Amino acid sequence: MRGLYLVTPNWDDTERLLAATTAALRGGAAMVQYRHKDASPDLRHEQATALLALCRRHGRPLVINDHLALCMRIDADGVHLGARDATLAQARQALGIAKIVGASCYGELALAHAAAAAGASYAAFGGFYPSPVKRYDFVTPPALLETARAALALPLVVIGGMTPANAAPLVARGADMVAAITSVYGDPDPEDAARRMQALFAGPAED
Repeated sequence: MRGLYLVTPNWDDTERLLAATTAALRGGAAMVQYRHKDASPDLRHEQATALLALCRRHGRPLVINDHLALCMRIDADGVHLGARDATLAQARQALGIAKIVGASCYGELALAHAAAAAGASYAAFGGFYPSPVKRYDFVTPPALLETARAALALPLVVIGGMTPANAAPLVARGADMVAAITSVYGDPDPEDAARRMQALFAGPAED
């Protein structure tokens, strides 16, 4: 896992969502997470199914935020879970070893250790910067990445107000993926925005 981790906004317009996601995939987005906190069950199913077909065409994995049952129903590539979602161990047992199970670890290394023990595929830390989408009541220190890199064998994802400029030092500290919503979907040219974020990973991966 390496590169731009595209996270969808709360858009009800499925055609608009697919058009912007297609552009970002052309720009090199490595993985997509379907996240729509306000969608009805029918809209969520419609959008997730359409995004899965799109991601399949581009050879990129689609991860479903929060909704394990939906992930299983459409056979998506995995699920991303927060602290109050279905437990990681339950998700891993339900999905098997081949699927992605991501874990929000906020700013807590202990949560990342617990996630690794439960079979998580990656640990997501954040928010690092103010986000127009999600309000954080804490700030994750960038130095945590170096500690996590040394302590964990999991890929590390960073989230929270990410732009190419402010994500660059986090990649330098060991982030494997940068999760972004607004900096891509809010850009008039999502393809170019994705390409600029993906360029942070142009060099060889750190051991």
